[in-house]
Amino acid sequence: MLETRTRLSEDDLRAVAALEAAVVAHDGGRLKIEWGDLRDRSGDHVNDLLWTEGGRVVGFAGFDSYDGRVVEVVGMVDPAARGRGIGGALLDAAVDVCRQRGFAQALLIVPRPSAAGAHLARRRGGVLEHSEHALRLDVPPAPVAPDPATALRAADRGDVPVLTGLLTDAFGSAPTHLEAGFATGRTLVVEHAGEPVGTVRLQREGDSGGVYGFAVAPRWQGRGIGRDVLHRVCAQLFDEGVASVRLEVAVGNDRALGLYTSLGFTPVQTEDYHDLPLDLPLDLPLDVPPRT
Repeated sequence: MLETRTRLSEDDLRAVAALEAAVVAHDGGRLKIEWGDLRDRSGDHVNDLLWTEGGRVVGFAGFDSYDGRVVEVVGMVDPAARGRGIGGALLDAAVDVCRQRGFAQALLIVPRPSAAGAHLARRRGGVLEHSEHALRLDVPPAPVAPDPATALRAADRGDVPVLTGLLTDAFGSAPTHLEAGFATGRTLVVEHAGEPVGTVRLQREGDSGGVYGFAVAPRWQGRGIGRDVLHRVCAQLFDEGVASVRLEVAVGNDRALGLYTSLGFTPVQTEDYHDLPLDLPLDLPLDVPPRT
């Protein structure tokens, strides 16, 4: 039975965590579930879908958006309950929720080994938009002497124009996560000889640390600044007690991938982001609160 949630209860969170553990144990890799967001839903809209059988959660789909326009969708089905149409029903319901909430774009995140997930995306007319490698570091990096010319400082909202320019130069498009980043993590400005040359955001979830939005301006690349900064922030996270550090890198960004793996990061999963059309008719009406 499909159930909608605007906010997950503690029982819901435990059930989703148990489902995630079962899926990862069966499939390997990981699922890109943003647990910080799951625990801090606003309650204003339907943000999560549960499929229950006999009071047990056997399917899940969740939504995360950082700009109110583009939403990332992640889902999973208990291995013992697969092959019965639960994944398709959840995906159709997820598309309907995205459409009713007024999102301009919905990206379904599918672990590359999941042929069933890719099939569902294609069934809904999904087109591969981009792919990312998820990596993890399980031991602190070897100590190195930091470059005294490079400094890290906490960013504030007055730095948004500078950070926007740095990220746009580095990634080729304007960032959408900056404001959310101030609320969910520590955004840092990288300065070299007093000039802003890069940025990185750190986040902590339980015993895991995350490195996001890591960028060095193209004209400053190739000078060892990125390696120096990554050493520092990873060492800092381990000093704070994390058991591992995770990050993501676009497939095709071989330069960054080489840097990360040279520091000890190992690939966990490659994830494909499928752009789902939101204009196809569906016959799955849901009681979704109107967008405000």
